[in-house]
Amino acid sequence: MTPRISDLTTLRARRPGAVAEAAARRTRRPLIGDSGRLMIVAADHPARGALAVGDRQLAMANRLDLLERLVLALSRPGVDGVLATADILEDLLLLGALEGKVVMGSMNRGGIAGASFEMDDRFTGHRPQDLVRLRFDAGKLLLRIDYDDPGSLTTMEATARAVDAMAERELPVFVEPFLSSRIDGRVRNDLSPEAVTRSVAIASGLGGTSAYTWLKLPVTDDPDAMARVCETTTLPTVLLGGDVGSTVGEQEAAYEKWRKALRLPTVQGLVVGRSLLYPADGDVAAAVDTAVGLL
Repeated sequence: MTPRISDLTTLRARRPGAVAEAAARRTRRPLIGDSGRLMIVAADHPARGALAVGDRQLAMANRLDLLERLVLALSRPGVDGVLATADILEDLLLLGALEGKVVMGSMNRGGIAGASFEMDDRFTGHRPQDLVRLRFDAGKLLLRIDYDDPGSLTTMEATARAVDAMAERELPVFVEPFLSSRIDGRVRNDLSPEAVTRSVAIASGLGGTSAYTWLKLPVTDDPDAMARVCETTTLPTVLLGGDVGSTVGEQEAAYEKWRKALRLPTVQGLVVGRSLLYPADGDVAAAVDTAVGLL
């Protein structure tokens, strides 16, 4: 019998092997389904200490509430799967919410939001062997490069080796690159067309093969320049949703940017998190359905 969300702690305490059992019997599917597009709901933010949605600083802190939103989102037609860290994915496994879904494990969450070491994006999440053991379908990693921080080279090297390890196992890996810098002590990602173009060029060349590499890209500040950005690579690309603001108007503006970018030939789909799980009007199902409609 599928447990209720409120029963998860008891199940975890008494039967830790239930996670492996659920993973072993989960029904899998190809990465790209019949629609030819990919719609993934993202929920890997909490493991980096990024709990805010708009002006709500701890919006993602309530785990039961987050799981309820994820289960609802995954139940909507056209949603292909989910991106999250081990704790969230294993809760969803136990709830039976990942049947026939693409399951994408988040690999490096070491760059804690706001920390002095935020740019040190170490691999503290899923390893390639974990994804194989749990029969998950893909991995995702974050690559932020600061030209003024020599430590970025360490992150780049670790990313390249992760790309190699995933390719050895024939598992897709989604690389999310940014050119970043510290402004007034806070890490900021540069979303100008020029910066995103450079990040694409750098990320595309990492590792000994790019056969299993996908890119996860933000829509640039100038959405009309996104076509030129995507001309930088032939790798398949999904769009990063990001935090679209706290008002209905801001959300509608983000949808329009996504709609334009989804017409580009290398763009295969969307990976969106907070803006769908915590929409300004509170209607998760409607927000998810709208995003699916853009595809």
